[in-house]
Parts: sequence; structure tokens; C-alpha cells
Amino acid sequence: MSRVLVVGATGMVGSHLAADLTARGDEVTVMARREPTDRDPAAVAGLPRLIADYTDADASPAQLEGFDAVVFAAGSDIRHVPEDQEDAAFWERTQSGGVPRFAARAKAAGVGRFVQIGSYYHQLHPEWAERIPYVAARREADERTRALSDASFAAITLNPPSIVGADERGVRRFARMIAWARGEADQPALFAPPGGTNYMSMRAVSQAVQGALDAGEPGKAYLIGDVNLRYVEYFQLLADRAGSSVVFEERDEEHPFQPDRFIVQVRGAVIAYEPDAADTALLGYQRDDVVRALDEIIAAADAQR
Repeated sequence: MSRVLVVGATGMVGSHLAADLTARGDEVTVMARREPTDRDPAAVAGLPRLIADYTDADASPAQLEGFDAVVFAAGSDIRHVPEDQEDAAFWERTQSGGVPRFAARAKAAGVGRFVQIGSYYHQLHPEWAERIPYVAARREADERTRALSDASFAAITLNPPSIVGADERGVRRFARMIAWARGEADQPALFAPPGGTNYMSMRAVSQAVQGALDAGEPGKAYLIGDVNLRYVEYFQLLADRAGSSVVFEERDEEHPFQPDRFIVQVRGAVIAYEPDAADTALLGYQRDDVVRALDEIIAAADAQR
């Protein structure tokens, strides 16, 4: 049994990780910026909580003493900041500077392993960091954190693609999309923007985190993923699994469920890759799990109707 601190545990990714690590027998503490509320995912209710902000540069390493490992699932991305607030200072605080500073505090506190959940863009396309500040910030958070690795501290990054999963709040948001895919909503029109990406289930991400905690190579970044889909294929898959007969077309327009600002590679471009088979085996995560994840979300959304 390990004493694990999950940072960002009130979010979708962090709450799943906290639940899965607890289920496997780890002693989990969640770190969040606020006291528990009824808006928190049920998965973290009752778990010990450390009230702290990882971006606090003046925080003492002492608050992190006693943990064997840290799972960092809190880094901000472009969905977490309004466009008019996205600037160099924001990315330095939440990514390029804030994450490695926090990891350095964990190291100073005697934490042995630090698993950061990053993002796939910079590992697949490092050249994008030259023109996209978000990608540059992710790359720097990844590289600067892993550079802290030594004989006493193993810093590992997992860089996943689009994650298919939902907590209670996410299920409610998905419910609107499911109703649309079933043809139960007049707007938006039944189309998808051109382009696509790799998708991976939340369960598979959690399995990869557990594998990284147990056997990940210190100082290594792992590109993880599952299935490549065009956006129109993803929307159609959701409709099909929801029992809908609607058929989507691909249209070169911005879509409210896949807005242009969130398509880092730009609308029309496709991000496709196969994760390394040896890395997949080492981390022990399941492939071909996206359909099961969608079925789980659809069932949860229907149960709320």
C-alpha cells in the first residue's frame, strides 16, 4: 500500500484516479483548492483532503511530507481559461513554471514518485510549440518536471489524447450531446467539423497511471492513446451506441460541441498515431475501450432522465 496524493481530484480525471487508486488499496489523499462541497464528485467524498493550490510558489514542501507518490491531474488547458485571459503569465503559473515548481516541492518533501498527466500535442508535434503558447507550456511543464528525476525521485509524464469519460457533472453535459445525437434537439445541425484525433477511455488512462506508479521509468514521457477517429466518426459512433438512426455529415464549419478554439491542430487537420506496444504493455492499459466508455456514459445519462 502506498500513500498517494492526487492533485486535482475534484476534476473528472482526478476523481476517477482517486477512486481507482483507493480501490486497489492505496491510501489516497486528495488535494484541492477548497473545502468539500456537494458539487464534488462522489468518488472523493470522505477521502482525506489537503487544501492547497499547486500554483502557490511560496508554499512549503512540508505540506507534502509523508506521501510516497503524487499523481498530478490538475494542469490547466485551453478549456479552462477564457480566451481573453490566456496569456504568458497564465501559462507560466499553471503549466511551464507552476508544475515543475510543485514537483520540486514534492521532491524536497521526500516524495519518491511523481506522475504527471500531460497532453499529447508536444510529444507528437514538438514544432507546434513554436507557434502555440499552450503547447509550449505543456512541453516545458513536462520536460522541466522530468528533469528533476534522480536516484531518489522518479518523475514520469503520461501524455494522453482526448479522454472519453465523465463524472457526475460531465454526464449532465454529455446528456445534451446524446439527445442531439438521437435527433431529439433541433440545434445544432447534424454535422461534424472536418479533422479528427486519437481518443482514449478514462479507464485506460487510470490503468496507465497505475502502471506508471508501479513500473514507469524515471524521467520518461509516455505517449499513450487508443483509437484514431475523425470527428464525424466519433459523433456517429456516439449516435449509433445511443440507438439513434441519424447520419452525420462532415461540414467545414465551426461546431459548438467541437469549437475551433479547442482544436489545437486547427479545424480540418487530423492527429493520428499508434502508441508504442512495449510502453502499452509496461503500463498495462487496455486498448479498444472507447466504445465501452461511451456505453457507460450513455447508460449514466439515461439513468438521470
